[in-house]
Amino acid sequence: MKKVGLLAAALLCLHGAYSQTVNKVTEPADWVNTLMGTDSKVSLSNGNTYPAIALPWGMNFWMPQTNTMGNGWAYQYTADKIRGFKQTHQPSPWINDYGQFAIMPVTGSVKFDQHKRASWFSHKSEVARPYYYSVYLADPDVTTEITPTERAAQLRFTFPATDSAFIVVDAMDHGSYIKIIPEQQKIIGYTTKNSGGVPSNFKNYFVITFDKPFTVSNTWHDSVLVKGLLELQADHTGAVVGFKTKRGEKVGIKTASSFISFEQAELSLQREIGGDSFDATCKKAKDTWNKELGRLAVEGGTTEQVSTFYSSLYRTMLFPRKFYEINAKNEVVHYSPFNGQVLPGYMFTDNGFWDTFRAVHPFFTLMYPTLSAHIMEGLSNAYTESGWLPEWASPGHRDCMVGSNSASLIADAYLKGIRGYDINNLYQAILKNSENEGPMSSVGRLGVKYYNSLGYVPYDVDVNENAARTLEYAYDDFTIFQLAKALNRPKEEVERFEKRSQNYRNLFDPETKLMRGKNKDGKFQTPFNPFKWGDAFTEGNSWHYTWSVFHDVKGLSDLMGGKDMFVRMLDSVFNMPPVFDESYYGTVIHEIREMQIMNMGQYAHGNQPIQHMIYLYNYAGQPWKTQYWVRQVMSRLYKATPDGYCGDEDNGQTSAWYVFSAMGFYPVCPGTQQYVLGTPLFSKLTMTLEDGKKMVINAPGNSEKNLYVQSAALNGKPYSNNWISHQDLQKGGTLEFKMGAAPQKTRGTSPAAFPYSYSTANK
Repeated sequence: MKKVGLLAAALLCLHGAYSQTVNKVTEPADWVNTLMGTDSKVSLSNGNTYPAIALPWGMNFWMPQTNTMGNGWAYQYTADKIRGFKQTHQPSPWINDYGQFAIMPVTGSVKFDQHKRASWFSHKSEVARPYYYSVYLADPDVTTEITPTERAAQLRFTFPATDSAFIVVDAMDHGSYIKIIPEQQKIIGYTTKNSGGVPSNFKNYFVITFDKPFTVSNTWHDSVLVKGLLELQADHTGAVVGFKTKRGEKVGIKTASSFISFEQAELSLQREIGGDSFDATCKKAKDTWNKELGRLAVEGGTTEQVSTFYSSLYRTMLFPRKFYEINAKNEVVHYSPFNGQVLPGYMFTDNGFWDTFRAVHPFFTLMYPTLSAHIMEGLSNAYTESGWLPEWASPGHRDCMVGSNSASLIADAYLKGIRGYDINNLYQAILKNSENEGPMSSVGRLGVKYYNSLGYVPYDVDVNENAARTLEYAYDDFTIFQLAKALNRPKEEVERFEKRSQNYRNLFDPETKLMRGKNKDGKFQTPFNPFKWGDAFTEGNSWHYTWSVFHDVKGLSDLMGGKDMFVRMLDSVFNMPPVFDESYYGTVIHEIREMQIMNMGQYAHGNQPIQHMIYLYNYAGQPWKTQYWVRQVMSRLYKATPDGYCGDEDNGQTSAWYVFSAMGFYPVCPGTQQYVLGTPLFSKLTMTLEDGKKMVINAPGNSEKNLYVQSAALNGKPYSNNWISHQDLQKGGTLEFKMGAAPQKTRGTSPAAFPYSYSTANK
């Protein structure tokens, strides 16, 4: 065959490999691309992620740092240079980082300034996996490798032949400390750099040990190198240690950090790494990821689908992070990000519940009940230590987003059988939320006196995003109503929250059939532009937030005029042009731009409020439209590539939507026992539950064309519901879908098949 023929054949093989069917996945961790979503910037998010080198829910992550110190977009795919390898606790570029320090190899001369030490790199010489990261740094001619544990990591640097090999440690600005201990081949230090949400005594203590003696030991502060001085405390400190190396010589580092003390950091280092080699730690990390990712085993998808699925599942399992440590007595303890004390028990952080109540935490209640119980204990501890439930913690309370959605997490966990924590303490915390504003707008309920007296937060009383708050409070009150019943609370209390759960009705405008801000006098605000982002709503417009009646879709449908009009309104979301009014913000925020360019009308999947809306066709007897749009979103808006998301990934929420949707169902209303059916992505998916039971979701014949569910069977018996219960999934068994290329317009059309709505259940 001629060379040109060989090339053509190779290209055909590559294309075929990308679209070929994957029948078995043996190493799911190697299907993850941690660069998914990293091609982002302030004006346009394709995920706003970074390649986290971490274990599931690990306390410490590591990452390559391309941007300047303090920049929330710490790793951007389009960058040319790496400035260091950073321990990070960043949950979002908008929230930024804390507990951070960086390590960077240099050669030739001592270069510790973040700009001077920066090196060119290429993605062609970069390997990015959850358990292992490697990149070639061209300027120093050094390859860096990193592998993680929960609170520690190993780094390995392959140097050229030189008598001037250096490793720079940067403890960051805003107050840091560094000490070199040459006889122990060790550096210790602490960093206080943070972005808020910390007590006054906050420190992250780090320990770094080297496997090679130092020939050079210098500290530095700001732009000044201090030769011979081994200990330094200043606004911005760091260290430089040097070696002579042979070509190809590997210099190894073991490092850990603690929010409690240097001694605790040392303890974590010994406990999690000890005498392990780099390769041994790497194998343990890979085994951990394979075990957890393998709990969902997929078969029959394309290589693109399999990679996107496991890359999304990886993101679903990063946050909230474990903010607790194991002391010398093997007790679970934590530094409280609320009061600065070291206290017993679990603590989790780096989570915005406005995002993650929707699918991330329901995923944990389904697949990780023990983790969910620990998260609940952490929430109870947070309330005890601060007086408030967190809604956006990083690591302590942060003033971000709306709602009091901690109620949804707590109710959903308890109602689905999660135990092992103080539910009564959590319920008292929920009650406090329902009657009080907090010390910042995101804690408690801003506008609560209006909400409790009028049944809504008015548009004209200087409470921003008032309609969004009203709708979320009403849903949260539904979850409290359900929890209060389960806890046998007083009848008056149960009825109070039941009544408040219907407050969404107060904002429904029958003229436009949309949710609309309402003034204190009971009149709707005017003028009203349903395409106006922000204002009465949060990062969306009325077309996005109108559907935020998770618990009473039938009630919303009735307000709109019944099933037919409800479906027409759903259809309109996709049929309208992506017009917008950005005047509230004074600029086109990235969420608006992401909706505009996706070519799906007003559907803004890149932000959370509307992500469940596709599943609502099931409540009106047209489930085939759910199936069509679910598959459209999965195929068009997700890919395991640097631009692979259609907006902020947000602590796993946008990823969890994909994971659930690929499984064939979605938790539209946490706080109920139901998952609403869609269309499974793979021909077979096996869920291994925590107790070892297996739930198999079979869809033989599934394909890009055969996306419509023709019939379903649960454990061999015909299944006509448009939902499946939590209990049925927990029992294990088989859910079988017969798939076809044409919509099946008789299945799921009867009201008896529709998912839960308050108005149906409480006639």
